[in-house]
Amino acid sequence: MKVKYLIEKIEGEAELEFDFKNGLVDNVNIYFPFYRGIEEILKNRDAMDALVITPRVCGICNHAHLIASVRAIENGLNKAGINIDLTQKAISLREFTLSCEIVQSHFKWFYLVALPQLLNLDRMKCPDNYILKASWASTNIVKALAIFSGQWPHASYAVPGGVSCDPTYEDIIQAESLVDEVIRFVENELIGMNIDEYHKRKEISNIKGDMAIIFGMLDKHNMKAKGKSYDRFAVFGEHPIFQTGQYNKKYSNDIDFAHIDEHPQHNSKAKSVTYKDMCYEVGPLARAIMTKNDFMLNLHDKYKDSVLTRVYARLDETIKLLVHIKSLLANLNVKELSCTLANMPKALEADGVGMVEAARGSLIHQSIIKDGKIQKYNIITPTQWNLSSGTQKEAGIAAQAIKGSVSIEEATFIFRTFDVCSVCTTH
Repeated sequence: MKVKYLIEKIEGEAELEFDFKNGLVDNVNIYFPFYRGIEEILKNRDAMDALVITPRVCGICNHAHLIASVRAIENGLNKAGINIDLTQKAISLREFTLSCEIVQSHFKWFYLVALPQLLNLDRMKCPDNYILKASWASTNIVKALAIFSGQWPHASYAVPGGVSCDPTYEDIIQAESLVDEVIRFVENELIGMNIDEYHKRKEISNIKGDMAIIFGMLDKHNMKAKGKSYDRFAVFGEHPIFQTGQYNKKYSNDIDFAHIDEHPQHNSKAKSVTYKDMCYEVGPLARAIMTKNDFMLNLHDKYKDSVLTRVYARLDETIKLLVHIKSLLANLNVKELSCTLANMPKALEADGVGMVEAARGSLIHQSIIKDGKIQKYNIITPTQWNLSSGTQKEAGIAAQAIKGSVSIEEATFIFRTFDVCSVCTTH
């Protein structure tokens, strides 16, 4: 039996076509029906236009697109013999804003997607305070981000050679205050304990707060045994607290853009993407595995790439990023230069790749520039990695994870644990 189901509230829409056999999902095809054409819009435009246009790919991960875009230009400049040497100040400011953006996305996913979807499995109404919690936490971390980026969303403050802002000590104090407020929210509401106590935990059962609520519900629905895919992971983007590389039964820190291929999908405007002709999961769980987070490795040993492990990885990453964000502000040297490149070459010819870890996983921009104009621009998004139908060789990551679901409601919850983004994917 075939059943089509429309998924909404994913920064756009997607359509899932289920094949049921003996009452279980036997196969699923994933379609993203809308096309936005950002890559085509960029053709023949000035190389710097990408810094204004690509952040508008997405309203949630716009800063990740900006950083990927500027890294692509810088990579091309370095290949062309123009040395780009960022100061630690510029690196830290980019890391701060990118990390804040990941955190705000995780808050929204948890309170506006994961918890309501689980409640829906039990035909229960989502409490209004979940919406208020998501709004308060994400708004305050974005306020800290905007102190340095100038605005959010769609900021363009990262430029080749650094950043365009020059923060003061007052700016740093203001940002620290906002971050501290968000950390207190996490301690009081999300985990029900202070962060130091959280890092000493031994089992999921030690967790309190709203995290305890979701893990109780996940256990009730046996999500530690559901949603498993191929147990393959990849991390492409550079970040000080994430380790690049791949995991496929064994670890490898070697990962090469040259082995990435995109594949057109029938009836979908999104392409699937593979590494060495295989589907790999990207995102918080991949980052936890590659970083060899001890607690996450123990969880993975027990439950592999299940829904429970995937959900925990996203929440655990939120806490780790907040600690990292606070450290970046504490060590920021305002006396360093913000930008080391005075002028962009007018007749630039460059072929560069920028890779970033966005909220949903590895985001890749490729920019080919001739005579200062963009000849080709290519974007590979995390949703392409995780949420395609797959290839002729194998089903996609989420498509594989959904197999065996007992209902459409359960299947769509598993689908949403990857934190879907339609508009990023149909660029």
